Order: sequence, then structure tokens, then C-alpha cells
Amino acid sequence: MAKVRYSYITEQFAEPQAIFAELAKLVARGDYTLGEQVAEFERRFAAMLGVRHAIGVGSGTDALKLSLKALGIGPGDEVITAANTFIATVGAIHETGARAVLVDCEDHFCLDPGQLEAAIGPRTRAIMPVQFTGEVADMPRIMAIAGRHGLPVVEDACQGILSEYEGRKSGSWGRAAGFSLHPLKNLNVWGDGGVIVTDDDAMERSLRLLRNHGLKSRDEVAVLGCNSRLDTLQAVVGNWLIGQTGTITERRIANGAYYDAAFSGIPGLRVPPRRPQVKRVFHLYMVFAERRDALLAHCLAHGISAKVHYPIPLYQQEGLKPLGYAPGTFPVTDRHAREVISFPVDQHLTRDQQDQVIDVVRSFYEGR
Repeated sequence: MAKVRYSYITEQFAEPQAIFAELAKLVARGDYTLGEQVAEFERRFAAMLGVRHAIGVGSGTDALKLSLKALGIGPGDEVITAANTFIATVGAIHETGARAVLVDCEDHFCLDPGQLEAAIGPRTRAIMPVQFTGEVADMPRIMAIAGRHGLPVVEDACQGILSEYEGRKSGSWGRAAGFSLHPLKNLNVWGDGGVIVTDDDAMERSLRLLRNHGLKSRDEVAVLGCNSRLDTLQAVVGNWLIGQTGTITERRIANGAYYDAAFSGIPGLRVPPRRPQVKRVFHLYMVFAERRDALLAHCLAHGISAKVHYPIPLYQQEGLKPLGYAPGTFPVTDRHAREVISFPVDQHLTRDQQDQVIDVVRSFYEGR
């Protein structure tokens, strides 16, 4: 039986000659830092999301960190975010000197707005919802709560390019949003890269300073910034792929729907709630599984590269002990760590490969 792989990167860039041709032009110009392709990519990214500004930076993590710094967030401040997220979310908050305050999630994997208001305290300076797995948090409720308390919202949309809530794209809700161009995203480059989007002109100006050492000219430093520029080389790759992002996303959505139809009929699996107002883009395809660890071992033994995102709740990781959260503080996040399993869902996956995944999962619960 052929193996069903998880990473699709070799297929994504299987014919790179067109990119090499553009890179040869870049080498001839020597335009390696904040070159014209970066500005082109920023324009196209902003147009794709329907926002005024896009600022290319070094990573999705930096996109979140710099957005917070542009809002003046620093030591002594608190930023509320989701308890079940990748470490980069909390890491970005702490790189500013602020402290992350966590809120449990719902079964669609995003922050539970019903628990948000209780987490707001005198030191709260921002709210950072996470569009985890390509799902979308209940942004209207979150924005309403933020508005009542006068708090800015910065979306962690790193996994959510082209996802939507009630027809409005992720990244267009708050003061700013961070996106990742990591190789496993649906718009990816040949390494790390990130984008910040905003409709706020003043914030855009601040972000362009912050990403480039605070330089307003070659010789003038306006603020203390850092080095977090999107490389021109990566922008070349991004420009080659950005026109395909819509098609890539629709294929991932179709693959997710195909799994949903099959897995909903297998006792032992539970498909997460699929809210009709959400366009989820399936950066990850995750379901809840009885005897999850045994199912994972069964899949791996039968050539299916399944994964778990994530087996240890973030707040229980060694590096986050200073936050002071005791085991059991976030019961939904804890349950997800015990029950979720991820299957390949990318745009290069064939129906035969998906059928192979489905058959192996079904064989586990049928005892075959």
C-alpha cells in the first residue's frame, strides 16, 4: 500500500523553472532588500484581502509582535488570546514584554467569546483571537466586547488566509492582523515570511518603520525598530503563487468536505461543528477520535501520515509555567489535546489518497 504523506512541499514546487527565471532577474539587479517585488507582493496581498495596507515582514510571529508594538504594548501590559494555539501566538506577546492571558476554546477550535469578558483586567491592552486550523473565531462578538472596553483587536490569522466570517475575510476585523507564509500554509514561500495587514494609515507608517530598524531614511532613525523585512527572494516566490491562492483554498475546502461526509458515518469519530457563517480554509483538518493514540499508531503503521496538533496543551508546556496556570484550567483545550487527530488535506491530495485514509480509519474502528 502506497504511503499517504503529510507534507506536500515537493509537489507544490515540483516545476520551479519559472521562479528560477525571476530569481535570475533579481540576481542581475542585486535588489535583495525591500526590492520592487516586495512592494508588488504587498499590493497584491492587500487587494486579495480587501484591505488598505499590507506590510511584508520576516515571519508570522514577527507580524504579531510588530502589530502589538505598533500599538504601544510592552512590559506590564496583558494581551488576551486563545489557550489552544501554536506557541508563536504566546511567544509574540511575550517578546513585547507583555503577558499572555489565556481563554479556553470551543469545539470549532477558536477562542470562546463567552469567557472573554471575564479575562479582561486593569492591565489588558489588546485581544488577539486566533483563526486556528483555518477556522474563524466569532469576530462580531469579540469586536463588540473589545469595543465596550476600548481595546484594540489584533487577529492571529497566520493559519487563516482567505477564511471568512459572514462573508468578511479574516484580517479585516481589527486594527491589524498577522499572516504567515510558512511553507505549509496555503500561500507559502521558500522559508519564513509574514504579512501584517491594516486599514489604519498611521499604524501602517509605524509598522514600516518598526520592521526596518526604525529608519525613515538611510541616515535617519525615527524609532527603535528591528530587522524583520520580507526578503525580496521570498516575495518573488509569493508573487508566483499568490494568483493560485484562491484555487488552492477551494481545493482544500473540497477535500475537507469529502472527509466530513465520510467520517461523519464512522462510529468513534466526531466531526467538529461546521458553522454555516464560516468559510474555513483547512490549514489543518482535525476531527475528534475515540482511542486517539491507538488510531494514530494504526494510521502510521498503515502508511497514513496522520499527526496530532497538539498532544500537550500549550499552557502545560514547561516554557509557559511562569504564566501560572494549573492543570485543568482549560478543560476544552485539555480534551482537544486528548482527542484530536489531523489528516492530510492539501490541494495536491488525490481522491484515491483520501479514500485510502478513510479506509484505514474505518478499518481501525471495525477491528480489521
